[in-house]
Amino acid sequence: MRASQDTRYRGPAIALHWVIAALIIAAWAIGWIMTDIPGFTPMKLRYFAWHKWLGVTVLALAVLRVLWRATHPAPPFPAALPKWERLAAEAGHGLLYLLMFAVPISGYLYSSAAGVQVVYLGVLPLPTLIAPNPTLSAMLKTVHIVCDYTLAAVVVGHLLAVVKHELIDRMPILYRMLPGRSSPPARNGARHGG
Repeated sequence: MRASQDTRYRGPAIALHWVIAALIIAAWAIGWIMTDIPGFTPMKLRYFAWHKWLGVTVLALAVLRVLWRATHPAPPFPAALPKWERLAAEAGHGLLYLLMFAVPISGYLYSSAAGVQVVYLGVLPLPTLIAPNPTLSAMLKTVHIVCDYTLAAVVVGHLLAVVKHELIDRMPILYRMLPGRSSPPARNGARHGG
C-alpha cells in the first residue's frame, strides 16, 4: 500500500489540480465569450466580473498549491521514463506554475491600470495596485493575452504528453493524478518497469 501511495499525488494536490484546471477552463470560456460581445452591455460587464473572480480564485488556489508542493514533494516519475522526458515534464510543470500566477496577476494589474477596481464576488473590494494609466493598461492587456495563450499552449502540451504516455508508451501516468485510484491499472505490453 505504501509503495502505491508513493507513486501518486496526495488528496489535496489532486483536488487542487482538478479544481484549478476547471476554473482556468471556465475563465477561458468566459473570456472568449465576453470579448466577442460588442459595446459595454450589462451582460458583458457581468462576464468581466465573473472572469476576474475566477482569476482571483485561481491565484489564491495557486498559492495554496505552491505551499502544499513546498511541503509535500511530487511523487517520482516512473523509472522507465527517459531523462529527456523527465526534464521536459519538470520544465512544463514549472511553466504551468509560473503561468498560474502570471495570468491572473497580469489581468489584475491590467484592470487596475484601466481604472477598474476588482470587487471579488461583488462584495470584497480588492486594492487598486496601479493608478489609472492608459499606456500601461494597453501594455498589461497585451501581457495578459500573451500569458493566457502561452498557458493554453502549455496545457495542450501537458495533455498531449499524458495521451502519449497512456496510449503510445502504455505507461500509467494519469492514475497518479486521478482521485480514488490507489494503484496503477494493469497493462498488457506496457513499457514501464514493475
